[in-house]
Amino acid sequence: MTDQASLSLAHDDHLNAASSSDYFALLKPRVMSLVIFTALVGMVAAPGPIEHLGLAIFSLLAIAVGAGASGALNMWWDADIDAVMSRTKNRPIPAGLVRRPEAFAFGLLLSALSVTILALSANYLAAGLLGFTIFFYAVIYSMYLKRSTPQNIVIGGAAGALPPVVAWAAVTGTAPFEAWLLFAIIFFWTPPHFWALALFKRGDYEAAGIPMMPNVKGEARTKTEILIYSLIVSPLAVVPVFFPVAGWLYGLVALVLGAILVALAVKLFRAEKGEAADKAAKSLFGFSIFYLFILFAALLAEHWLGFHG
Repeated sequence: MTDQASLSLAHDDHLNAASSSDYFALLKPRVMSLVIFTALVGMVAAPGPIEHLGLAIFSLLAIAVGAGASGALNMWWDADIDAVMSRTKNRPIPAGLVRRPEAFAFGLLLSALSVTILALSANYLAAGLLGFTIFFYAVIYSMYLKRSTPQNIVIGGAAGALPPVVAWAAVTGTAPFEAWLLFAIIFFWTPPHFWALALFKRGDYEAAGIPMMPNVKGEARTKTEILIYSLIVSPLAVVPVFFPVAGWLYGLVALVLGAILVALAVKLFRAEKGEAADKAAKSLFGFSIFYLFILFAALLAEHWLGFHG
């Protein structure tokens, strides 16, 4: 643990009682909102009507709580490195707002609650997938992958890609190939998204001792990997059109967004080191958020408007 992190966490015994907003921040609400959205798309894209709206809402709530539980457990484990990174130093634990043991207990409680709710409101397959998602993110990714390999984001991205599959299973009791297509899109989108961030935040990751791709393999290798994954996810995002899960509207949006994503990845690949590369990385990172949101929004709109299939 770094000296700065130790100093930050040394105040743990002198904290005032945490507020509800502090605990809410532990849930990583921005990440949770993306999880809720992609899960909703998976739920709506599943074949057949949603027969029990109330149970579907409870299932979506359970997935959201599970995502929050993962975030709380991640912050509990990563409190030492969060304290030395500029974008995470104001999180509840390093900021001295929540004690680490409380965050741990909170995360465990929400984990058990979310899996139980999903088992009761939906089925054991969905609950099992949610439990695996929480375990994978909190243990496999946070405790092992993140600090041990520059492939941390690639492998760990599976946790963030599972919500549509969990939601699909919640309303159908199955997890077919079409559901895993949605998983694959998010999975292969994750490296360009996070490695673009890592390029212009590499100083933070270096200070925290996290082996992100730019810090271990260098900027050139990272830009190459970003381009490769962009070239994978762009055509992959069109594949749902060839199945009943998506139609022409989604396909058109996927083609346009994919072309822009690849163009930005090429621009980053060609950018010289320094300010130009950082600017290109920031542009790609910003667009990558827009890319995933609009892509899944198009799929959601198709189903609500009856244009899919």
